[in-house]
Amino acid sequence: MSQFKIPVHTVQTGILQENAIMLGERSMKRLKIPAHGTLQLAFGSFRQEVTIIPAPKSESLRVSEGLARRTGWKHRQTLNASYSSVSRTLRLGPLIGVLVSRDHPDNLDRLFGPITMFCRELTNACHSQGAYVYFFTPEALETSSSSIQGWVYNEGWRKMSLPIADVINNRLTTRKVENKPSVQHFLADVKSRYGTHFFNEKFLDKTEVFEALAQDPSLKRYLPESHVLNGFAVVKKMCSQYPSVFLKPVRGSLGKGILRISKDEGGGYRLLSTTSIGTRKQSYPTLAKLYQSIAPKMKTTRYQIQQGLPLMELGKRPVDFRALVQKNGTGKWGVTSIVARTAGSNHFVSNLARGGSLSTVREAVSKSSLPPGTKDSVQLQLPRAALAIARGVETFIPAHFGELGIDLALDQSGRIWLLEVNSKPSKNDNTPLNDQKIRPSVKQMILYCRYLAGL
Repeated sequence: MSQFKIPVHTVQTGILQENAIMLGERSMKRLKIPAHGTLQLAFGSFRQEVTIIPAPKSESLRVSEGLARRTGWKHRQTLNASYSSVSRTLRLGPLIGVLVSRDHPDNLDRLFGPITMFCRELTNACHSQGAYVYFFTPEALETSSSSIQGWVYNEGWRKMSLPIADVINNRLTTRKVENKPSVQHFLADVKSRYGTHFFNEKFLDKTEVFEALAQDPSLKRYLPESHVLNGFAVVKKMCSQYPSVFLKPVRGSLGKGILRISKDEGGGYRLLSTTSIGTRKQSYPTLAKLYQSIAPKMKTTRYQIQQGLPLMELGKRPVDFRALVQKNGTGKWGVTSIVARTAGSNHFVSNLARGGSLSTVREAVSKSSLPPGTKDSVQLQLPRAALAIARGVETFIPAHFGELGIDLALDQSGRIWLLEVNSKPSKNDNTPLNDQKIRPSVKQMILYCRYLAGL
């Protein structure tokens, strides 16, 4: 099967019938398409038997306006093309769908809220890589059909009817929406009916990740001691073993709801909790009294209790590291980026949503008080740990992931620890859009979609 990019042009109604395409002879030669007869044109779930009209001294594919309407193609664009002589099928694409939580049609400048600029950037990147992307919400899944109402960007956002995509990226932001019967039914249906690939198909919870990775002896060294919080006994046991412990919502994100328990010098216990304006501090004479005050939370939210770590600090602020690990154009995991995150002045967690700040790994490590001999080695070990953890998640958790946000920490001796794995790494707008600048993470995502689609 041969493949390359091909320019696609739409011609006026009347010049071409809907069941015919005009294909440049040069492209036919490169794709090894026979000069006469019919073939099947495929774009996502769209299939159409078409007659080929060879076009001398041309490389482009020309289609009728009617055919373009059914596929959603623009007047002019470039798409990857491959031809299978066995099935006589000319495939174009890949067609990529991104499932987002909501749209705001009354505000096109912020159509998808904080990820609107990412969606524009992804559209630009697809344009340069010969792919086609659209964005759709769970509301589009209420009716069963072979097409879907999605948003495309072409000198402005437009909603149109499009084929089911070759590859769908799940960018839903809540478990409640992800678990809706209409969403789950749609995903099962398109996988079985069209062979659609669907990645980052579910949220991860902290207990699930830690229990899965503990099955691999080589990954255990990255795991702080961690248990499901099921009563006072486990709190008492952990607090007797460690100077501090963290209580984290099993399904939390953005640092919300995290509690830190530590022993006070006077013999009591101190509780730190995250709030939107900073850290709340409370003291209790006994651990039992402290637990009594937080017990109501434990009834409504599942928590994990985790060994506290003496983290590397900058200016007495704890630092951790977010690694973005993605599948590449050959389906293998690779580290796209790692950044250091330093906690804000009134916080004990480093999330940007809680006032944290970013820096390079080199800058953070060089300014730290880590032992001099470990400063160089940890910069090599952090990406290795992130890769090993991503492979472990893929091995032990039965779901398809194409990218993971892996939060790592260094303790004050330079040992690497896993804090959390996030299956929906943030795509929020935090940099102004530059039409010429496409981030490596966005390019990598499209390369993986092309790999999955065989284009």
